[in-house]
This record gives sequence, structure tokens and C-alpha cells, in this order.
Amino acid sequence: MKDTSSSLPWLNLPNLPTSLKVLFAGYLLVIGVGLCMAGLQIMLTHGMADGKLGLSKDDIVYSYYGDRSGSKLESKLNGSMKDHAPPAVKLEIIKWAREGAPEAEWENHFKGVFAQHCVMCHSNIPGIPNFTKFDEVKKVAAINEGASVQSLTRVSHIHLFGISFIFFFMAFIFSFAVNVPRILKILAIAFPFAFLILDVLSWWLTKWNPGFAWLTIIGGVGYSIASTFMWFTSMYQMLILSRNGKIYGNAWEADLKH
Repeated sequence: MKDTSSSLPWLNLPNLPTSLKVLFAGYLLVIGVGLCMAGLQIMLTHGMADGKLGLSKDDIVYSYYGDRSGSKLESKLNGSMKDHAPPAVKLEIIKWAREGAPEAEWENHFKGVFAQHCVMCHSNIPGIPNFTKFDEVKKVAAINEGASVQSLTRVSHIHLFGISFIFFFMAFIFSFAVNVPRILKILAIAFPFAFLILDVLSWWLTKWNPGFAWLTIIGGVGYSIASTFMWFTSMYQMLILSRNGKIYGNAWEADLKH
């Protein structure tokens, strides 16, 4: 077999041209901050579904299966929205929702309550219920059955398309890493995609049966660990390992020889 080890000796993370290092490192830096913000957003939304800070199995159940002992409005008032109205107002709204949210009490009282405490967001932000309209309040005041099929379909395809692109480019950069065992490199590249599919599938399974909520946590933790490993390895090799002056050769050709 012909030895091509000298072909493109710079094609690895430590020896990349400076312009490519800036491109790759800039992308990874922005994506890293973005993923941290995504984690924070999850903690402030799904992570507060049970009224307690931190993501738990109960949060997943409440988000996708629902809390079928009460309404989505009640769970939000006791969770992520608990600081947006005084306790007496929250109790009054919850009692009204438990009584079936009768329309007779909407016009002469609760329309004003929602106008005072809720509509500054729930009339201006797209994608959330408009609380100036009784029909939309009535929907969230019904028994909480978690995410609807329509919302799961919408979020699933956005999640799959969007995050798979992030993982693709991160894995492409990582594929130029050196001194990483071939099997470890393959698993690190494959795991984020596999766990992403598991994560999205678990939403649908949890909607059907709350016992599957653990799969959501496993999926999220799995692709987080794999992507974090690729991120730190890539940044280390471009910014630190590159300073030793060593020429590592074509990383892709090295992988083919194993």
C-alpha cells in the first residue's frame, strides 16, 4: 500500500492554518455559549414545571404527560409563573380554573385580573396563549394533559433539524482531532445523533406513559457529554496543543490506517 502520510500534513486541528482555526474556534465558541443558554432556558421552563428549581423526572412528566390532577394554568402558577402574581390572586385564579373557568365570571372580574398580571406578556409574545381572549384562557384552565400532539410535532422537527446541524459541524471539526483512539472518535461523533433521536422519541413516549420520562434525561445527558467532549478536545488541540511545534499529519488519512 502506498504511503501517503505526507499528503496534506497540516490537515489536523493543531496544524490548521490560522484562518481555519479562527473560523472553527469562533463557531465552537458561539455554539458553546448558545448551548449554555439553551440549558439555562430549559432550567427556567421545563425545570420549573414542578415548582422547584432543577430538572427532575417530575418536570419531564409535567411537561409532556401533564399533571392530570389539575390544569396547565395551575401548574404554571405554582411553577415558572409563581412570582408573577400575589399569592391571593394565584389562589383565586386556581380556584376559578378548578371550577371549570365559568365564562360568567370572566367579563366582570377575571378579565381584569389577567389584564393586570398576565397580558403584558400573554398578548404580545408570539407562540404563547393570548390572555385577552377567554377561549385561550379556557384552554389552559382545562385539565393539564401536557404537550399537545401539534406542539410535539412542531418542536420535534425543529429540534431534530436545528440541533443535528449543530452536531454535524461540531463533529466535522472534531474529525480533524489527533491522538484520539479511532473507536472513541467514532463513538463521540455518533452518540450526539443517537441520543438526540432518543431525546425526541422520549417526549412522545412520555406523552403516552410517564414511565418513559427517564429516557428524556438520559438522552439529554448523553448528547451533552458527547458534544462537550468534542468541544473541549477541539478547542484544546487548536489553541494549546498547536503550540508544541509538532507536525501531526493528515488526521483523516491516519484514521484510515487503523
